[in-house]
Parts: sequence; C-alpha cells; structure tokens
Amino acid sequence: MAVTPAERQVIARAPGIRSSTASSAETALRTQLQEPLSRRRAVLNWLTVAVSVYLLITAVGVIGSGFSLAAGDQAEALFGFAANPVIGLMIGIAATALTQSSSTTTSVTVGLVAGGLPLSIAIPIILGANIGTTLTNTLVSLAMVRDKEQFRRGFSAATVHDFFNLLAVAIFLPLEMAFGLLERAATAAAGLIDGSEAADTGLIETMLGGVGALIKGATAPAGELIGLVFSPLPDVWAGIAMIVFAIALILLVINMISRKLKAVLVGRAERILHASVGRNPLVAIGSGAAVTVMVQSSSTTTALMVPLAGSGKLSLRQIYPFTLGANIGTTITALIAAMAFDGQLGTIALTAALVHLFFNVFATLLIFGIPGLRELPLIGARWLSDLAVRRAPAAFAWVAVVFIAVPLGLIVLL
Repeated sequence: MAVTPAERQVIARAPGIRSSTASSAETALRTQLQEPLSRRRAVLNWLTVAVSVYLLITAVGVIGSGFSLAAGDQAEALFGFAANPVIGLMIGIAATALTQSSSTTTSVTVGLVAGGLPLSIAIPIILGANIGTTLTNTLVSLAMVRDKEQFRRGFSAATVHDFFNLLAVAIFLPLEMAFGLLERAATAAAGLIDGSEAADTGLIETMLGGVGALIKGATAPAGELIGLVFSPLPDVWAGIAMIVFAIALILLVINMISRKLKAVLVGRAERILHASVGRNPLVAIGSGAAVTVMVQSSSTTTALMVPLAGSGKLSLRQIYPFTLGANIGTTITALIAAMAFDGQLGTIALTAALVHLFFNVFATLLIFGIPGLRELPLIGARWLSDLAVRRAPAAFAWVAVVFIAVPLGLIVLL
C-alpha cells in the first residue's frame, strides 16, 4: 500500500514510529527471505531421509549376502554359542547398549536371519535389544543427580521403561522357549502376508510381492557393487568384511534418518506429545508409537520425556503408557529392513521383523492390560529412584550392572 505525503510527514516527525515501521519492514523482509530457505532445507532433509532409507535397506541386504558367503551352510554351527537363549538375550542387550540403537540391532538381526541365522537364535537377541534401548533415557536422567527431587522424578520416569522391558522379557522369553509363541505368531502372520498360508490372499501377495521385487531391484545394484569391492578377498573374509561394512553403514544411516526426521518433524512430534500425554492411556500409547515412527528412535522419544518428568510437568503414571507406545513404534525400522529381501528370503526376514512387533504389542496388552502386572514397573521405578536419591552411586551401579556387567559376564561365563 502506497504511503501518502501526509503520512510521510507524520513518520518524519515521529522517530519512534519511523523506527517501528523500519523494524517491521526488516522483519517482514527477513521472513520472506527465510521461507524459501526453510522450504529448500526441508526438501533437502526429506531427500536425505529417502537416500538413507535406501542405504539402510541396501546395507541389510549386504549383511544377508555377507553372512551367507561367510557361513555357507554352517550358519547354525557358527552361532552355536548363542543357542542358549540367555546368551542370545545378553548379546542383544550388550549390542544395543554399545550402539545406543535397538533399530541397529534388530536391522542387523533381520539381515542375519535372511542370511541363514536360525530364528530361534535371533529371537532372544531381538528381545535383548528391547532392554538395551532403555539405557539412553536412563543416562539422560543421571544429569539431574544434583537436584534430589528433580532426579527422583526423572530417574523414575527413565527406569519405568527399564522395569517394563525387563518384566516383558521375564514373561515372554520363557513362553518362547517353552511354546515358541512369538515364532509361531510371526510365522503365521508372515505366511498370511505373502499368501502361502491362505488361498484368499492372492491380491495381498501380488501387491506386496510387487513392492518387494521393486525394492529389491532398486537396491540390488548398490549391494552388488559393495560385494564387488570385497570380492578379491577369500569368501569367508569377504563375507565378514561385507557384514562389518554394512553394520557401520546401518549405524550411520539410522543416525542420519533420526537427525533429519527430527529436524523436519520434531515440532509436530512435540505438539503430539504435549496434546496426548496425560490424557487417556490408549491415546498416550498411540502417540508414543506415532512420535517414535516420526523420529525413528525410541531412545529419542523416551529421552524427551525425562526432562518433562524431572521438572514435574508430567507424572510417572502419565509417562508410563507413552513409553510403551515408543516400544511399539521402534519396530518400524526392522519392518523396513525386511524389505531388502523378496521371495522366500523376504518371508523369513519379515518373520524376524514381526517377532519384534508382536513382542512389544503382546507385552503391552498383557502387562498394561492386567492391573496387578501394570503396577509392577511403577513400583520398581519408584523403589529404585528412592534408593538412588538416598545413595547416588546406586543409580550408576544400576546402569553398570544391568547394561554392561551382567550381559558381558554371562556371555563370557555361559
């Protein structure tokens, strides 16, 4: 809108108005310049996520190929030391604590299963990953140790996740050892999806089979190129080198996916978090799953809750169901990883990924659905936080013993 001569005279006589007008114009100009930059940055972030997902699927496929090359038909014998479910569980805990990413552990495991690792050995590793992933938010809470009340609230919010996952494993690992509950459920579901278990799933089989073939076709050239790089080595060493390279690539791309998704979605994720936590527990579970899918990291999701709990903005009981949703949401990465394979290998990989999903869904339904069981993680978290407030070394001992000493000690001893 044009400024009249009279208005110019008023502005000239009033420096405050002139300053305010100039400031507003500068702000508007700055906003106009920043908007295209923000859009370009968002597009670049999404492209980075897309490339990272492509590399993730490629890397999982390379792990499968590398393991097949290194182990041949001796995969079960090679992992014979992990045939004891307790050792498999400890491997899952230690590997996830080391990488600070259950997504990495489960993605690698999916690739190994497609390469010949028996599902019976893989399942305890996947269950162990669920325990190992709780280390991050527990470490976050230790930063509050100087303020006793803040530490009490934050540490209890972090360790309720520990106690829930420990209780879930204590229930479902024996059931799996005795009845193969998770393996049976995942195998049946994977069979239904690929059409092998039912005559009326032809459309589903055709659709998913087409998607799987498309993804496999798109990622195969990159996987073959990686294999070609290591082909001068003897088969066993080439396979090992492919696995090591692929694991490093998975660590890199999962971290990249998480950072870029947080950059473009963290505001939306936080709005979901604030709008849902503290309302109906079912809504909190759903929002925990949604936020974790959005940022591709259950560790990030649950770690966000610890400062809110420490400040007193959210109670332990409000945060509890949200963490269960985070457990469910983190299974999306293994499901994506299973897309690296098609045909029979695709079914096997999908079965391993569905074990992770079903474990978390069944654990939530059983433990959170039964009032008596539902209270046990809360009781454990409150007890441990009270102890940690009185004796701070107890908190550090909990981390050292549960996530480091016990897993590594049992792996060596058993």
